[in-house]
Amino acid sequence: MASFEEGGKTFVEHPHEGSLEVKYGLPPEVKFCTNCVISNQRPSSAAEFRHRPDSKKTTIGFDDAGMCDACRYAERKNAAVDWREREAKLRELCDRYRSRNGSYDCLVPGSGGKDSVFASHTLKAEYGMHPLTCTWAPHLYTNVGWRNFENWIHKGGFDNYLFTPNGEIHRKLTRLAYINLLHPFQPFILGQKNFAPKVAQRFDLPLVFYGENEAEYGNPIGENTEAQRRAEYFSAETGDLDSIYLGGVPLSRMPEHGIEPTQLEPYLPADPAALDAGEIEVHYLGYYLKWTPQQNYYYAVEHIQFEANSERTEGTYSKYNSIDDKTDPFHYWTTLVKFGIGRATYDASQEIRNRHIERDEAVALVRRYDEEFPRKYFPEFLEYLSLDEEEFFDIADRFRSPHLWRKTNEGWELRHKVA
Repeated sequence: MASFEEGGKTFVEHPHEGSLEVKYGLPPEVKFCTNCVISNQRPSSAAEFRHRPDSKKTTIGFDDAGMCDACRYAERKNAAVDWREREAKLRELCDRYRSRNGSYDCLVPGSGGKDSVFASHTLKAEYGMHPLTCTWAPHLYTNVGWRNFENWIHKGGFDNYLFTPNGEIHRKLTRLAYINLLHPFQPFILGQKNFAPKVAQRFDLPLVFYGENEAEYGNPIGENTEAQRRAEYFSAETGDLDSIYLGGVPLSRMPEHGIEPTQLEPYLPADPAALDAGEIEVHYLGYYLKWTPQQNYYYAVEHIQFEANSERTEGTYSKYNSIDDKTDPFHYWTTLVKFGIGRATYDASQEIRNRHIERDEAVALVRRYDEEFPRKYFPEFLEYLSLDEEEFFDIADRFRSPHLWRKTNEGWELRHKVA
């Protein structure tokens, strides 16, 4: 389809419907990976602090053979990486920082999900480290999520700092992020990613372990050529309050919403100088050890009696991914609305790359579950956002890009589906 620019907007010509707007800087032509089921509409991580309502995103790369960056990275991980050499480097790193008196020597952020259990327990049991764990609390804990968190600490044997942000402020930011960005998880993401470096600075811990690099899911492969997470990931220009956006609102205008900028400290970055100076090293454990989410799940079940959901998670077919927060399903549903990519697409694509399912099975799973609306916690989420159902859907529908969606008598329909 031919695309063109007009009035600062991008349009694509449809043979029967005329010009269709393409929002968010997405590719006008929708393509699906020839290996997994992800489309070229998947955004890569953006600078969340500069996340404005009109901001454009970069998207996952596709090569000339039609394969996405995440699949190419998986190929490299499965075939070209010497994992014995990588594991030896991990031992050298741990030997350099391991405490001799049992005091904390590293920090592992997480929620008590399968991945943070694997990371912390492996560092402790296999490498003799003494991790301190830290957690940025979910919006609304699920029962199974809270049990898994407690099992992580009590059965895994870890000290933990659980930070729960001001509930009134967090609700307001989440509501703003939904209304302005259709991104209700933005405040959580910002708090979560900035909390760990602050804890490391406070406890003078020089080593932080995150799990996998985002290159596993579609960020540029070059971002995972080194073990360390780059300092700029945690950085933002904090001097100019108009350069920082939370919930699509510049910090200078937060008082209009009943929030003072001083109340937003938990969401802002740690002093990047310590990271830039190398006083704190932030590493990806997935750089050193082959990262397989399903294996992490089995490991967590074995070592802390991790529980999966008793039923299938809405919007997908799995039972053990992202199950600690009642708002998780709406994070994935909003990505479906904005980018045409739902939760089943993410799960199935990952499992193809890890060679757990074939593409034809993944296509069937996506077609069956991807567009399912999460009803289980919907009343609680509406109450959390202080919205009624009509307002909720009216807001969401404004964010649908016409090049992805058409309105029919039965409702909204995706123009392009994986096959």
